[in-house]
Amino acid sequence: MDLLNTLVEKGLRRELPTREEALAVLATSDDDLLDVVAAAGKVRRQWFGRRVKLNYLVNLKSGLCPEDCSYCSQRLGSTAGILKYTWLKPDEASAAAAAGVAGGAKRVCLVASGRGPTDRDVERVGKTIAAIKEQNEGVEVCACLGLLSDGQAERLKEAGADAYNHNLNTSEGTYGEITTTHTYADRVDTVEKAHAAGLSACSGLIAGMGESDEDLVDVVFALRELDSDSVPVNFLIPFEGTPLAKEWNLTPQRCLRILAMVRFVCPDVEVRIAGGREVHLRTMQPLALHIANSIFLGDYLTSEGQAGKADLEMIADAGFEVEGAGTTTLPRHRVDALAAAGAAAGGCGSHAEAGGGCGPCGGHAEVPAAAATAVPASPSEARTDLVAVRRRGAGTDLAPNA
Repeated sequence: MDLLNTLVEKGLRRELPTREEALAVLATSDDDLLDVVAAAGKVRRQWFGRRVKLNYLVNLKSGLCPEDCSYCSQRLGSTAGILKYTWLKPDEASAAAAAGVAGGAKRVCLVASGRGPTDRDVERVGKTIAAIKEQNEGVEVCACLGLLSDGQAERLKEAGADAYNHNLNTSEGTYGEITTTHTYADRVDTVEKAHAAGLSACSGLIAGMGESDEDLVDVVFALRELDSDSVPVNFLIPFEGTPLAKEWNLTPQRCLRILAMVRFVCPDVEVRIAGGREVHLRTMQPLALHIANSIFLGDYLTSEGQAGKADLEMIADAGFEVEGAGTTTLPRHRVDALAAAGAAAGGCGSHAEAGGGCGPCGGHAEVPAAAATAVPASPSEARTDLVAVRRRGAGTDLAPNA
């Protein structure tokens, strides 16, 4: 297929596809799905080989959030029966993190519900980061605390944080339909603050909220422009008790096409299969490893994931290997760009060599007529049996899933 050949060539050069090409990936037929996966796999292997990075979530503070994000089980007004607790102490969070590191995780993601941290919260998280790094040599720590105020990203960096996560989630045009208590611009501002402070910017999306193909392409192009080093791709977990509980719009094939589109648009970044992979990819998860180079190990914030042991077996059976602590995840050009990020506030340095910054560049491939008119697969049957509220790990007396 000319489209896929062109996308591979562009991906190997770190060149941005056109919007038409990205949309065409989402419109490919199921008959062409394995070709799409194989093409995205060539780009993935160019930049990341056959390594899979493991990340581990620690929910520092669960529930009780004043924001109204429609997708979230911790939102204001949610009746989902999730765990609710206030801040874990540094030693509790460190013990939870240690379980993930012992299971093979290279990065620990510290998450707290809420609009954003107070300065006291930043100090508290700083102590937690210190406790984790003292007990787990070489571990990366990513903080995810909501919207940042001026100076907070710098303080997190000084405390030892390596990265900051704040997802854009959906396109700017539809963001107001998902959340009303803050704006898309607020989220962009926080990612830029993290980047300017020299933190590795981690920002991604949630698919399956009823968005259009155009919305998906818009948000992924925006992530490319923000120069995120890591792009988590979440698939909506439709929790009962949230406004999006009835949104079952994804099939495994659709999820694979979305991941492939992200890989083609962001060829040299850490693409992570995040929340909802078990619910929507199901038995197709191993195929997704040919596109993404990173996953979360074990459970998520408020839902239970696949058993950690099963994650490791899946990676090995698919012919991949867990990325070791001594291996640098990102390609050298991105590592160098991150080191210079403090002096290039919000810039797109790592793409400067790709033929004209972050805008569309280079040869426009012809979009096959069949791809442009393909009919999307029918939505999945609601699999509420696969949505399990987390009852173990952080905030409980039970051992975590790692």
